[in-house]
Amino acid sequence: MHSKKRLLPLISGILCLSTWLTTATAGPAAPTPVTAIDDRGQETSLAAPAARIISLAPHITELLFAVGAGDRIVGTVSFSDYPPAAADIPRIGSYKQLDMESILALKPDLVVAWSSGNVQTQVERLARLGIPIYYNDPQDFEQLALALERLGTLAGRASQGQEAAEDFRRDRRALEAQYGDRPRVTVFYQVWDRPLMTLNNQHLISRAIEICGGHNLFGELEALVPRLDREVVLAANPEAILGGGMGEDSPHWIEDWRRWPTLTATARDNLFFIPPSLLQRATPRILEGTRLICEALETARTRRPEASG
Repeated sequence: MHSKKRLLPLISGILCLSTWLTTATAGPAAPTPVTAIDDRGQETSLAAPAARIISLAPHITELLFAVGAGDRIVGTVSFSDYPPAAADIPRIGSYKQLDMESILALKPDLVVAWSSGNVQTQVERLARLGIPIYYNDPQDFEQLALALERLGTLAGRASQGQEAAEDFRRDRRALEAQYGDRPRVTVFYQVWDRPLMTLNNQHLISRAIEICGGHNLFGELEALVPRLDREVVLAANPEAILGGGMGEDSPHWIEDWRRWPTLTATARDNLFFIPPSLLQRATPRILEGTRLICEALETARTRRPEASG
């Protein structure tokens, strides 16, 4: 009996030593390859989750932070100002003019490019140098949710990406349920004044207007960002005019529509400013801007003559 007791510690020690030797000789775990399909339908494959990412657009920077990968961004472009931590990331030019030397010096293992915004020849040059490229340019709300999932996968933050995507889908469905079946409001969304510019139905903002029960009067135009004559807008006679601009203050040209007092949007005081940072970037915050659109269009409904009669 006593001999058995003396053997137990010895056996336990041998087992622990065996486990240690197995772990020590096995070495570190092999990296797990990751793959995602980008918004061009192309496959981006990495031998391991990206640890050094360069973002080529402000909205991409925000998407990466949204999936918990902000600490993996080693370079980004000017105007990447959200969240506040993005201010500390080194700049590698603007989305229209990349500093190629700075990008190469940062040794990225993934570059996330903006399909419709970046200069294609510059991005193609990076690809020829062997840097993996993932193209991002969501055209609808589901593509935005998928971008969160896919960027999370590529950055080794798959669970965070999935959670962010599901939160986004849930909040979008809530807005659709609340406002999607409300009476239609005809809308002119003004991007800029000189030249006068709007957006067609392929743009994400038009999807936001639709969720809110609005109808983009110029949604069927071919160009993504059509230029218009003012007379065309006056003839269309929108019930509401929404505007963004470049900053967080209402641009003067929203008030300029008061020069036409017979315009329905003017006559009913349906001239609304939506902060561009909440609407003109394809990020989860677009739902905040969408809610502002929904509230503006609901206000426009209350100002109809039949509503007060």
